Amino acid sequence: MTLHADPLTKPQISKTAGMRTTANGGPNGKPVLIRLEGLTKSYSEAGTSHVVLDALDREFYAGEFVCLVGRSGSGKSTLLNLISGIDAPSAGDVTIYPAADAAPVHLTALSEQERTLFRRRSIGIVFQFFNLIPTLTVQENVTLPLELNGQRRNVRAKAAALLERVGLGNRLDSYPDKLSGGEQQRVAIARALVHDPLLILADEPTGNLDEETGGSVLELLLELTSGAGKTLFMATHAAEVTERADRVLHLERGKLVSDDLWRTTHHA
Repeated sequence: MTLHADPLTKPQISKTAGMRTTANGGPNGKPVLIRLEGLTKSYSEAGTSHVVLDALDREFYAGEFVCLVGRSGSGKSTLLNLISGIDAPSAGDVTIYPAADAAPVHLTALSEQERTLFRRRSIGIVFQFFNLIPTLTVQENVTLPLELNGQRRNVRAKAAALLERVGLGNRLDSYPDKLSGGEQQRVAIARALVHDPLLILADEPTGNLDEETGGSVLELLLELTSGAGKTLFMATHAAEVTERADRVLHLERGKLVSDDLWRTTHHA
């Protein structure tokens, strides 16, 4: 995904009932952060309709580390794109509950520009292929989300402090092509977290790294997200990643099933 400097207008959110509550919440009474209702994504090709996601209903809770697994092409990235508002569903709804006293945000009711502005403020994304801007320095890549959100004060200091935490305090003025793959992903993690998002989405963040580097990047991502009580939603193929998750969901034939159910139905 390429970052664009759209006008900084405030996105509209729902003012209706449906405030975030802990009723029927997750472990330890954690409140709902994301609710999927009838979420469907399909496309047409040569007059034939192909369903990628089929009427998904699921809740995800604040502070969870959720892993999404499934074969390549199963729709993992599509689901992340719908949750982030990068793409819009064919049917159904994605609702984000920012805080206990805040109105829910129905992403599917927002325009594309409104979804972009909400994503900038509330969601951080870590991509498999880093998606750093090659003409910007490491520090400039990390300050970009803050600047796009209209922040001007202390952005360089904030970026420098976070880059120090990810072990790149001495590479502020370097350009991405001078960094290793692991270093670039560390920059991408810092960029995803610098604006203090509600939710972090990671699409195969270790998939383009060797095992050792991928392991260290995973440890860093978990340290920074769990330590801050953030919700992390990750698509992955890596078993060592799923072993660390609070919940593991398998996407198959457009449906989400729990990991235990998936294992039971495939290994009974």
